[in-house]
Formats: sequence, structure tokens, C-alpha cells
Amino acid sequence: MPAAPVPAARAVPLSQRSLAPDVARGAMLLLIALANAHIYLVGRAVTPTAYPVAEAGSALDRWVAFAQTLLVDGRAYPMFSLLFGYGLVQLARRRQQAGGDPASVRGLVRRRGGWMILIGALHGILLWSGDIIGAYGLVAVLFAGVLVGHRRGRAVLVVVGVLLLAGFAFLRGLFHLETTAMMPSLGQESAGWAALLRLVEWTSGTLLTPLLITAAVALGAWAASRGLLDEPARHLPLLRWVAVAGLALAVVGGLPLALVSAGTWQAEAGWQLGLAMTAHSVSGYAGAFGYAAVFGLLAARAAGSPGPVLRGLAVGGQWSMSSYLAQSVVFCAVLAAWGGGLGTWVGTAAASGIALLTWAGLLVAANVLAGSGRRGPAEALLRRLTYGRASGAQVSVNSASVERPSGRSA
Repeated sequence: MPAAPVPAARAVPLSQRSLAPDVARGAMLLLIALANAHIYLVGRAVTPTAYPVAEAGSALDRWVAFAQTLLVDGRAYPMFSLLFGYGLVQLARRRQQAGGDPASVRGLVRRRGGWMILIGALHGILLWSGDIIGAYGLVAVLFAGVLVGHRRGRAVLVVVGVLLLAGFAFLRGLFHLETTAMMPSLGQESAGWAALLRLVEWTSGTLLTPLLITAAVALGAWAASRGLLDEPARHLPLLRWVAVAGLALAVVGGLPLALVSAGTWQAEAGWQLGLAMTAHSVSGYAGAFGYAAVFGLLAARAAGSPGPVLRGLAVGGQWSMSSYLAQSVVFCAVLAAWGGGLGTWVGTAAASGIALLTWAGLLVAANVLAGSGRRGPAEALLRRLTYGRASGAQVSVNSASVERPSGRSA
């Protein structure tokens, strides 16, 4: 006898979402903007971290490069990865609560990942070859079962991922070659030629990046399985410890490379630069956890009544993909050599100022547009592509399986 129909998994209403992950995503977008903006500075020799060499800038430029290498670069994207893994487990949990079996959960995560690869490809080829959306989609497709189901498998991904990250960072430093642009496409004045180069850059980057971010994604899945950011008030001692230790390790581990970015220390041998880049990359994981813990503590302190700043950041987090894509539109229009061209002559401090203004403007726009309860356009599109028109349909459930109506999973 068939069981009673169970409602399909639906998106959580915006008013019922966990505060801490959204606040973290909203603040993270500023770090992402700062981490990306200086990469558009081309036409002069750059450091291994893509900042113009010290001789090409002012004292303020050098100080900004120092601070961002220490606190932003290599810390923003691991935090982004951690939050992505956290979100995958939240999605899987909602699916399971709606009656989905493990196979349907994995299928949902992989389907979402597949559409993310397509969105990332469009973003990477049309605008920014440093796109991370496609790489996250590939991680979801390849490791869905481990990320949302197997704790021991997550531990293996963390260990292997950290080792790969450390090895890649050391090799980058060991074989670093002086260049005038981290991504050749950014130095092209021809939009067509730049697009062709972006195709190559995005493809190679998307295939390589999962090796470097999967550990952070797995750590985020681990954190979500324990509800560290869903119920931060229950984990205050751990969050305090992680915030202090994580950020301290990020500063100590990032200091050598920050000195290189500021032109204060010149690594005389490739192995010295390799070790500096390794310490910076690995400590970035600690920094990512430290930042996430800080936002968890802030959310716990709000105790259900967040002020306007936290509410605004949370809305920005709910629109994180849309804002991330919009950042690229602004940066290309203003900074890229084939766009506004400011990146060919402004310095690091100016680029960071543009990043700050872009983030603030997009945050305000998201809050205004979200006033009616709307989701970001990219978020709405991804959900529509993932669930199809049948997202509100019923699914029949028995003890062993989930039947998908019309070939679509809800």
C-alpha cells in the first residue's frame, strides 16, 4: 500500500534561515572583492600575490598589500569554500527531512553542482576567469556522497586536500616567474582576444582548483554536521577558541608572504618563497575558520534580535552568488584593460577602494531589492534549474525509495 505523499523539499523562507552563515557570506563578499580587485592591476611587474612590485606604488599601496596578504588573500576563498560545504549539508538535511533517501540526496547535490559548472563557465568566459562557482560545482559532482554522507571520507578529503594545497603552493614559489599579470586575459585590450584567453584560463583553473579547495569544503561540511553556525550559542567556548587561534595562526603564517607583497623582504631563493607561500596557504584555512567563528559569535550575541548591520549583512549573504557575479561586471567595466582600463595605471590602494565601494553598493542594492522577500536572481535561477517546475510538487515515499514525478526531483 503506497505511503502518504510527502511535500517536496522547498527553499527555507528567508526569515527562517540561520543568521550566522548568511552574515558570514555577506561579509565574505567584501574579502572576495578585495582579494580580486588588485589582480586587475596589470602592465607592470607584480609580486607572486599579484600586487604591483613595491617600486611601482606608494607607501599606502605597500601597506594595503601587506594588510591584505596577511588578512584577506588566501583567507577569503577558503572561507567561501567552507561556507559552500556548510550549505551543501544544510541542503541535504532539508532533503532528508522531506523524505529523501541517500540516493536522491546525492542526485540533488550533483544536479545542483552540474548547473553551477555551467553558470561558472559563462561567468569565467564572459567576465572573470578566476571564477570559483564552476570549481565548487565540480567538487559537488565528484564528492557529493562523501560531503553529505561519509564522515571518514571527509577526513580523508581534508588530509589529502591540505597536502595538495601545501605542495602546490611550494611549487608555485619554487618556480615563480616574474610577470606583469597573474591572468594574461586581464592585460588584453581586445575584448575578443581576452575572451579566448579566459576560456583557456577558466578551463584549466576549474580543473585544478578542486584539488586546492576540497579540504575546506569538507571542513565546512563537518562544521555543518555539528551545527556550529546554525546554533552558535551552544558552541560558544569552541567558537571563541577557534576565532582566536584561527586568526592568530593566519597572521603568523601569512607574515612572510605579506612582507614579500609589501617589498620589505625579497626571497633570495625559490625554496624560501615556496615555504612562505606554503605557510600562507595552509594558515589560510585557519584564518577561514577564525573568521567564520567570529561571525558565529556575533550571531549568538544578537540572540534572535540582530541589529541593522547584521541584518544587512545577512541579506547580502542571501544574495551572495548574485553579488559575486555583479562584482565581476563592475570590475571588468572599471578596471580590466579591455573594459574601463583603470587597472593599467591605478595602484593597490585605489583598487581596494573600488572594491570596498563596489561591495557596499551591491550590499545596499541587495537590501533594497530584497525588501519584498525576493531572492537574488542568480540564486533563483540556480534553484529553478536544480528543482525544475516541479519544485512544489508532491513525491511519494515508501521505506526504501523516493519516486520522482515527471522525471524531476523536488
